[in-house]
Amino acid sequence: MEAIIARKFHTLRLEWNERQRRLWAASEAMCLGHGGISIVARATGLSRPTILKGIKELKNNKRLTENRVRREGSGRKKATQKQPGLLPALDALVEPTAKGDPMSPLRWTTHSTQHLSEALNEQGFDVSKTQVFRLLHELEYQLAANRKSLEGGTNPDRNTQFEFINAQVAEFLKQGCPVISVDAKKKVLIGNDRQNGRVWRPKGDPELVKVYDFIDKELGKATPYGIYDLQKNVGWVNVGIDHDTAEFAVESIRRWYKHLGRELYPNAKDLFITADGGGSNSSRSRLWKFCLQEFADESGLTIFMSHFPPGTNKIEHRLFNHISMNWKGQPLTSLDVIINLIGHTTSSTGLKVDAMEDRNIYPTKRKITNEQLNALNIIRNDVLGKWNYKISQRIS
Repeated sequence: MEAIIARKFHTLRLEWNERQRRLWAASEAMCLGHGGISIVARATGLSRPTILKGIKELKNNKRLTENRVRREGSGRKKATQKQPGLLPALDALVEPTAKGDPMSPLRWTTHSTQHLSEALNEQGFDVSKTQVFRLLHELEYQLAANRKSLEGGTNPDRNTQFEFINAQVAEFLKQGCPVISVDAKKKVLIGNDRQNGRVWRPKGDPELVKVYDFIDKELGKATPYGIYDLQKNVGWVNVGIDHDTAEFAVESIRRWYKHLGRELYPNAKDLFITADGGGSNSSRSRLWKFCLQEFADESGLTIFMSHFPPGTNKIEHRLFNHISMNWKGQPLTSLDVIINLIGHTTSSTGLKVDAMEDRNIYPTKRKITNEQLNALNIIRNDVLGKWNYKISQRIS
C-alpha cells in the first residue's frame, strides 16, 4: 500500500501546487483510516502536520481565494523579519575583508556559508548555511574565481588600502558629504554592430547587423565615463567621442557637479572620490592631479582622493553592469541611441541614471611641467600617500 501511494504521489507531484499536494495526501490518509497519516507521510515525504492541516481543511470544507495557494500573510516569516539585525550582521562579517571594490554590488567573499552561519549563531542569531547563501545574494555578493593580473603578484598594501577606503567612505557618508566612485567604461563602437545579449522580437524577424565589427570612420567610438553617487544611488555618465584622457575624466566629474552634484549637495564643502589606480584617473598621472586642482579652484570644494591598488578589478558595477544589461542586444547606431539607453537604465534597488554627450576633443600626450606640479595645493595622507591625498582650492 505504501509503495502504491509513493508511486502515485511522485508521478503527479510536479503537476500539483502546494495546496493540491496537501489535500491529496489528506484524502489518501482519511481513506486508509487508522494509521493512514503515518503511511502517507512515509510514502510522500510530507510532514504529519501538513497532512493534518489538509484533513482539517477537507473536514471544514475551507476554500481559499480563487487562484491562491496560501491565504494572504500566511507562510513562514523570513529570517530577516524575525531577526532584524541579521542582514547588517552578515554584511559586517564579510565587508572588512571583502575583495574588490567595497562599494560595489558585485562584491564577493572567501568566507564559506558554513563559517558565516556559525559566526552568526555565536552572535545569537538563528540561521543556517542555506539561509546565509540566500542572504549573500540578497546583499548582492557573488562567488568569483581567481583572475590573473597583468600587474603580477599581490600588492602588500592592498588590504590596508581597502580598509582605509572603507573607513573613509563610512565617515564621509555619515557627515552627509558626497561620495562618488568614478571610472571609464570600455569604448563601444557607434554603428549597426552586434551587441551581446538577446531581446524579445517577433519570431523570424531578428535585428540585422553588420557581419564584421569594424569601426565606422564617420561615427567612430563612444567612451562612457561614469560617476556613481553612493549616497543617493544615482549615476551620471558623460559620453565622449574622443580620447579617454585625464582631462576628459575630470571634465566628466565637473559636468556631474554642475548638472547634478551641486543641486544634490548645495552645502557641500568636501568631495570624496574613489577611482582605479590606472587609466585616465591614474594615481601616477600628473594631468589627473592638475585637472583636479583646476576643478577644486572653480568649485571651491576640497577633494579627497583615494585610488584602489593596481591590479584590482574595475569598479562601477553598480552603474555599468545595469547599463550593459539595458542595452544588450541593441545595436548602438548613434550617439543619441547610446545616451537614451543609458538614461533609461534602472535597477531593482532604485538606481537612476542621467547621461549627456561630450563632443569635446581631448588631445593626448599633454605634459605637466614640474613647475605646474609644484604649484598644486595637494596634501598626501599619512596612510599610503601615493594613493590617498586631498586637493584644496588655491587662494590667489
